[in-house]
Amino acid sequence: MQDLNIDVVRSHFPAFQEPSLSDQAFFESAGGSYPCRFVTERLERFYRERKVQPYWAFPASRVGGEEMDEARTRLAGMLGVEDDELSFGPSTTQNVYVLAQAFREWLEPGDAIIVTNQDHEANTGAWRRLAQAGFEVREWKVDPETGHLDRDRLAPLLKGARLLCFPHCSNVIGEINDVAEITRQAKSEGVAVCVDGVSYAPHGFPNVAELGPDIYLFSAYKTYGPHQGIMVVRRALGEALPNQGHDFNGGALYKRFTPAGDDHAQVAACAGMADYIDTLYAEMAGPQVKAAARAAAVHDAMRAREIKLLEKLLDFLSTKNSLRLIGPNDATKRAPTVGVLANRPGEDIANDLATHNINAGGGDFYSPRPLKAMGIDPAHGLLRLSFTHYTSDGELNRLISALDHVL
Repeated sequence: MQDLNIDVVRSHFPAFQEPSLSDQAFFESAGGSYPCRFVTERLERFYRERKVQPYWAFPASRVGGEEMDEARTRLAGMLGVEDDELSFGPSTTQNVYVLAQAFREWLEPGDAIIVTNQDHEANTGAWRRLAQAGFEVREWKVDPETGHLDRDRLAPLLKGARLLCFPHCSNVIGEINDVAEITRQAKSEGVAVCVDGVSYAPHGFPNVAELGPDIYLFSAYKTYGPHQGIMVVRRALGEALPNQGHDFNGGALYKRFTPAGDDHAQVAACAGMADYIDTLYAEMAGPQVKAAARAAAVHDAMRAREIKLLEKLLDFLSTKNSLRLIGPNDATKRAPTVGVLANRPGEDIANDLATHNINAGGGDFYSPRPLKAMGIDPAHGLLRLSFTHYTSDGELNRLISALDHVL
């Protein structure tokens, strides 16, 4: 199969044809990616042609419902799960909150859950609040030097626990955790697994069935889509947990953890993410295979491109003795979400980069816990440089040149 053609890739993103953005280089994709044209076109069409209550018999309503179902079916196929094991919500943060309420009703007081201090607050705060309802909350702690989650430290925490929650990849540390191995370790002790994939999924959609967790969550607005949270809950756990939706929806797995009404247009537009993956696969001249295999091939191509760019950035940062790189210095072990600690606050450096038309962020990125664990003042914060497969070589060169000026 062919590699990704960066010019073709960028042709699928309206932002790269927008005159007001033509001189800007975007390195804050961990906060939200640009949407692909398939998503924006579907969203605009839905608002223009289908913006009625879906699932009635008249044409606009019927087609609107079909497009919503298409999004769920195609994304589930890419992730390797059944159609009704995938559902949508307003955001991943709210999806986690709903799940936490379901576990609060299901577990017995005194039951133990495990969280990490590597997480974004969205996948730790709601679970930690269960301590107020009498549940034991155990913390899997990162190594204070590297930010790494050591599986040896997890082993004693699993004894007698009911649920383990951890990130596929931290939004400030960047290291890719071995979800399959951690899940196997937890399952061997009878512990259910919830994985926050928000910071990983933009770099290639994973096969959730192969990885094995009971719950996998990510955000469409970081995977080239609209502002929706996407949640996979595998059938056995999903049917065991108490229904959090309307009573009359309790029999539909994909409605059990959606207490509010769907954002019809944004759900329908999520099918554009599948359009994008399938288009990239076709452009790579891959053989005819099922959706999960197409997504896996595009995942690998995205990662290959990102690793190539990331190696160049990490090599440059290694020449700056005044900086502390957060997370691994091996590009193959991390996402292109690069936190840097400098002698100046991260936000100040990001502001300086903006004068060079480099779009980056600085701060704690809703992750004060891992920063504190590594001895970093969240108020001082990090400079975060994040990108995806659509970043060009020229943009990366501009970033390095600008960093040379401001660091």
